[in-house]
Amino acid sequence: MIAVDSFANQSVAVMGLARSGLVAAAALQAGGADVLAWDDSDTGREAARARGLALTNLYECDWSGIAALILSPGIPHTFPKPHPVAEAAIAAGCAILCDIDLLARTVPDATYIGITGTNGKSTTTALVGHILKRAGRAVEIGGNIGLPVLDLERLGADGAYVLELSSYQLERIPSVKLNIAVLLNITPDHLDRHGDMNGYVAAKRLIFDRMGD
Repeated sequence: MIAVDSFANQSVAVMGLARSGLVAAAALQAGGADVLAWDDSDTGREAARARGLALTNLYECDWSGIAALILSPGIPHTFPKPHPVAEAAIAAGCAILCDIDLLARTVPDATYIGITGTNGKSTTTALVGHILKRAGRAVEIGGNIGLPVLDLERLGADGAYVLELSSYQLERIPSVKLNIAVLLNITPDHLDRHGDMNGYVAAKRLIFDRMGD
């Protein structure tokens, strides 16, 4: 696990304790953050307790001192309606991020390759990672495919993270500076989350806004 020290001595909320949320909470705690973790399900809360994470009811907490909310990609913060926890975070001016943003803050010197699209992104991500490994590069593959990114190996400046990025994740990675961005295709999908094709296209196009200088 990659310990995230960019929020050391700050309070960070984590909402949604499935695989990536659990790892993000543990990584933040290992990096010195005060983690306020919560999940709406008993299963998620039990998993957090089993991992030694303290639980905080984010519906009732004081958001004024919280630096960021790590929100599960499946939980909406805009359309069709913000989740109440996201709504409280937005009202407090709290940044809403996902685990991929935490990786970029913690390991800024590696190369980042982002791949998105409605169809084929998992195959393309795996293939690009395979080609780079065969070429002798230190490579980790993650994002919307495989292991949570904070469970990958920490890479140096000569390494590359090849990341499958969903439209949900693209909305929550302001710190990511992609060296290479790939948009494969866009066909109707997740319209209940993005409202219509215009909203979905706008989310996918964010991959180009996440490129470095």
